[in-house]
Amino acid sequence: MAEFRIAPDLVASENEKRVAALKADYGALGATLDRRGVDIEAITRKVAEFFVAVPSWGVGTGGTRFARFPGTGEPRGIFDKLDDCAVINQLTQATPNVSLHIPWDKADARELKAKGDALGLGFDAMNSNTFSDAPGQAHSYKYGSLSHTDAATRAQAVEHNLECIEIGKAIGSKALTVWIGDGSNFPGQSNFTRAFERYLASMADIYKALPDDWKLFTEHKMYEPAFYSTIVQDWGTNYLIAQTLGPKAHCLVDLGHHAPNTNIEMIVARLIQFGKLGGFHFNDSKYGDDDLDAGAIDPYRLFLVFNELVDAEQRGVNDFNPAHMIDQSHNVTDPIESLINSANEIRRAYAQALIVDRKALEGYQQDNDALMASETLKRAYRADVEPILAEARRRAGGAIDPIAAYRASGYRNKVAAERPASVAGGGGII
Repeated sequence: MAEFRIAPDLVASENEKRVAALKADYGALGATLDRRGVDIEAITRKVAEFFVAVPSWGVGTGGTRFARFPGTGEPRGIFDKLDDCAVINQLTQATPNVSLHIPWDKADARELKAKGDALGLGFDAMNSNTFSDAPGQAHSYKYGSLSHTDAATRAQAVEHNLECIEIGKAIGSKALTVWIGDGSNFPGQSNFTRAFERYLASMADIYKALPDDWKLFTEHKMYEPAFYSTIVQDWGTNYLIAQTLGPKAHCLVDLGHHAPNTNIEMIVARLIQFGKLGGFHFNDSKYGDDDLDAGAIDPYRLFLVFNELVDAEQRGVNDFNPAHMIDQSHNVTDPIESLINSANEIRRAYAQALIVDRKALEGYQQDNDALMASETLKRAYRADVEPILAEARRRAGGAIDPIAAYRASGYRNKVAAERPASVAGGGGII
C-alpha cells in the first residue's frame, strides 16, 4: 500500500461534510444528461481512467525573467518533490505519474524507483536540459546545443540525452522529451539550413539509442530564448522532424508555445490525422509562454483541444494514445494547489468533450449549419460537470474538494517547518 502524505482520516472527514450535497448534485446532473441520451456512469468511469502527469519542477515556485520570489516549504530536491507530487495524486487521484527533468532531478535510479513505488507514483517522460548550462560542463550552450556549430558541443548535448534515456530505463519511463532553445537573435547570425541539418543529425543519434518500446517527443516553440529565429519554431517543422527521424518520433504540443491567436485545436487535428501527435504540455497563456495554470485564461480552448481528442478516440484512430502532462510555473500561488486545479480543469475539459452530441454535430457539419454546430459544442461546454469530477475522485479515494482538504491538512505549514527557506532569487532583466 502506498504511503500517504496526508492522513486518510482527514480526507474522509472532509468528504463526509460534502458527500450528501455531491450525491444530490450527481443525481440531478445524471437526470439532465439522461434526457440527452448520455449515461453519467459511463462518463464518470472514463474520467476516472484519465490521468495526467505532473512535472517535478512544477511543485517548486517559479519565477520571471525579472525576479523570483521563493515560497515557503519549497522542495530541497527530487525526493521532496516526489512527496509533494504524491499529495496531488492522493487528493485528485488523477496524477499517478511524475515527469523528471535532468540534471536537476538526477539521483540514484534505484532510490528514485523505490521512492516512487513507496508513494504509489510512476515516472512519465524524461526531460533533458540542453537549453542552459549545468555546473562543470565542458561546453556552453550560449550559442546552441544540438545545432551548435561546434561538433564537441553537439556531442555533449547528445550524450546528455542518452544519459536521460538510461536513467529513464532504470525507473520505468517510456519516453524522452527534447526541447531546445537553439536559434539566433540577429539576421545573418545563423545559416537556417545548416543549423537545421546539424540539429537533425544530432537528433538522429539520440533516436538510434531509443529502446524499441520508447517514444521520442520533440517540442516546438515560436520564440524565446532566441528571438530572431528558432530551430523548432512551429508544428510544421516539428512534423518534418518526426517524419524524418522515424516511427518512434512524435510531436509534443505545449499550449503556451504559440502565437496568441493560433488555432491550436486544428494543429492537434492535423497531427492526429497524420499519426504524429505525441502528447501535450498543458498550461495556459495570455501573451507568450506564460506557463499559467491550465484553463486559467481560455478554458474554452482547452475544451476544443479535447473535442479533437475525443473525436479521434471515438473514431477509433489507430494507435491513438497521446501522453498528457502539465507544464506550469507558479509565481503567486501554492504550486500544489495550482497543480491540483490544473489536473481537475484538464479532466473537466475531457468530461465536457465526452458529452458532445457527436451525431448531431456531424449532421450540422454536413448541412453547413455553422450556428447549430457551434451551439452543439457550447451546449456541452456549458454543462457543469463538477459532480462527475468529484464523484470520480471520491470513488478512487480522493477528495471531493481537494483544495479544501489540502488546506485543512496543514501540509504546507508542516513542510515549511521541515525544509529550510529558499534563498531569494536576484533581479533579472530590468
